[in-house]
Amino acid sequence: MYNLPQQVQTTVFARLPDTFRPKVRTAWADANRGGEAVDCFLEGPSFDRAGNLYVVDIPFGRVFCVSPAGEWTQVAEYDGWPNGLKIHKDGRIFLTDYKRGVMLLDPDSGKVTALLETRYSESFKGVNDLVFASNGDLYFTDQGQTGWHDQSGRVFRWRANGRLDLLIDTVPSPNGLVLNLPETQLYVAVTRANAIWRLPILPDGGVSKVGTWIQLTGGLSGPDGLALDVEGGLVVAHAGMAVWRFDRLGQPTHRIDPCTGLFCTNVAFGGPENNLLFITESESGCILRAELPVAGRVMYSHM
Repeated sequence: MYNLPQQVQTTVFARLPDTFRPKVRTAWADANRGGEAVDCFLEGPSFDRAGNLYVVDIPFGRVFCVSPAGEWTQVAEYDGWPNGLKIHKDGRIFLTDYKRGVMLLDPDSGKVTALLETRYSESFKGVNDLVFASNGDLYFTDQGQTGWHDQSGRVFRWRANGRLDLLIDTVPSPNGLVLNLPETQLYVAVTRANAIWRLPILPDGGVSKVGTWIQLTGGLSGPDGLALDVEGGLVVAHAGMAVWRFDRLGQPTHRIDPCTGLFCTNVAFGGPENNLLFITESESGCILRAELPVAGRVMYSHM
């Protein structure tokens, strides 16, 4: 159907130091990692204006900052399961916490406070990832334990004016998400369907004609984190396999192979030319790096 995608190799940019690796069983890992003892599970890469990379560690409620030289600093540790992280253009750090909802992190004090814990007094299923629009609207997924057995995963938009909109509630495991270049469509990684869905955004803010844009196959899990490049291409972390780059038509152009484990959970563009792809590989607790021929779209956290 397509030309063979070009293979891209990765190198290890940074590994979580052993001092931060207490290998124990946790309630999160019991449900999400088959009950195995874990020492970390990295996710949510996002760069600040100084080029520092923030990542979260889900089972231990930790947030780390990794310097451009690869040095790790623990920013926060709290009672939660942070899954996604994005930095607003005003400097605020937003977390999607699987246990507690949407949170705010003060990077100076390490204090984490609640922003959105409920909708109509009802808790979320388990929020996963988030992305900002240029106008400040926040889109986030509410994944929980949904899948083909329970197709009730949700995608929300929290408008800059404080209004919370439910866009869709029939998704079998919504995970990473990103807007297309003109912000007229929302791409959502649907992990248990092994697919990327496309949600057209109508002028009134609603969605309609939701459909499958890319159907993946294989792997040990499914698509997780997403990133967009300046050509409208989509980078997909296919957990349990590799990282893919698709052009704006959904055709595969590049396969980025991890040099450590197989669980590439999320991706973020960085580097001086913004063409270096940084990948959280959660099996080894490493951040991998690869060079791509197309630069990433500049996130609003960089403005």
